[in-house]
Amino acid sequence: MADRFIERRSIDYVPLAERHGKVWHLWPVWFSGDAHLATVATGVVGIALGGNFVWMAVAVVLGSAFGTFFMAFHSTQGPQLGLAQMIQSRPQFGYLGALLVWGVALIAYIGFNAFNQILAAQTVRSLYGGDSTSIMLIFSVLSVSLAVVGYDLIHLAQRWIAYLLIAALLVFTVCAAVRQPLPAAQLDLGNLRAVAFLAQFFAAASYQISWSIYVSDYSRYLPRDVGVSASFWWTYLGAFIGGAWTMLVGTLAASLYPSLEVAAALRTAADGVFPGFGKPLLVCSLFGLVTITSLNFYGASLTLLCVADSLKPGRPTLAKRLVTLLVSALAATGIALASSHDFVEKFGEFLAVLLYLFTPWTAINLVDFYVVRKGHYSVREIFNARGMYGRWNWRGLSAYGIGFAVMIPFFSTGIYTGPVAAALGGADIAMLVGLPVSAAVYLLACRSLDLESDRLHAAAADLGLDPVSSSD
Repeated sequence: MADRFIERRSIDYVPLAERHGKVWHLWPVWFSGDAHLATVATGVVGIALGGNFVWMAVAVVLGSAFGTFFMAFHSTQGPQLGLAQMIQSRPQFGYLGALLVWGVALIAYIGFNAFNQILAAQTVRSLYGGDSTSIMLIFSVLSVSLAVVGYDLIHLAQRWIAYLLIAALLVFTVCAAVRQPLPAAQLDLGNLRAVAFLAQFFAAASYQISWSIYVSDYSRYLPRDVGVSASFWWTYLGAFIGGAWTMLVGTLAASLYPSLEVAAALRTAADGVFPGFGKPLLVCSLFGLVTITSLNFYGASLTLLCVADSLKPGRPTLAKRLVTLLVSALAATGIALASSHDFVEKFGEFLAVLLYLFTPWTAINLVDFYVVRKGHYSVREIFNARGMYGRWNWRGLSAYGIGFAVMIPFFSTGIYTGPVAAALGGADIAMLVGLPVSAAVYLLACRSLDLESDRLHAAAADLGLDPVSSSD
């Protein structure tokens, strides 16, 4: 009964009868999701700030390991609830309060796709020439077309692209290790630049955490009996290996050719270790960029449909989905056309802003799922505008606001540098403050929550008994 009710109300929920797939399929989705040119660009951030290869490589590995840890725990929520990631924010923030984090998610989806289009234009121009605007438009059309077809085709494409990318990255890595010695300065352990190291660490962490907003979108079709550890590890290993490996390729290319654009540096580095390999490597990376852009458009569409349903409830339709995809594509393309200069600098700033915005949310969402409610939710009530989770949840909203506020003195960007960051020479450690504060404030706020009653109400609601109506 509950399944039929929710299915009528939202495109975000996958009924139990429609669950399918194998948990290991998460590995290629997130390996391919990370093995593309935007990830290469993330590995360039520290080099652009004056860091050397050896220390920036350490920062990439540690930052990727740290950020992927949080991202993979979000993945385990999909099989348990059958919901897209962002709709799960309603129990923490409220039916309407969740619009706050959905707005943050839209910034990420559209912002990443804008940068992806810039990278695609750089890549195609370096390979074949052409006009940047035309390339961006064609790239956007291809990505939206894949998003229209949806989940199953995206999964299939990611699996085949993963095999192709593994082969290409192996060739580049082995040849680079054998044939491309780095200058001594790039391997000098005594040349640690703290600001560049921290910038690269948190750029890698932020990049990986940014997948958290839709990681459940691609695990929610799995059967409900998929274990937490299985979904965690298949997601973690795919995202960490694909992300760290590809970022390290960018770090190496930028260390060798710091004055070139990302795509040009990668091609020149690949040609240097294996003559003629630069072009095939860029083409492989471009395939990965198309599919991850389609994932972003798919996520943006789901989020916009949720926003529309929150403001005016209605059934999802194909026409609505196509409209939301078109809106997302136009927004991303417009930003790309206006932001094509100083790519690496702007991309680094974008990652920093995402880190500030996502840190409180990821802490609150994970603490609520694993510590407070222990996975006990009423999926039916998540779609009830006047249901047990309320329209505005002061617990989540307060924890988010306080967690964000305490990070402000630690911000370090080109727009604003907080007093603590300035005292640390520009080093940005905001995330290390925001995570524990947001989690602690939310836990304290939930001390007044009657968890046993909450669980009973959730169970009863999913049986269609509708036991509670609240505005808390």
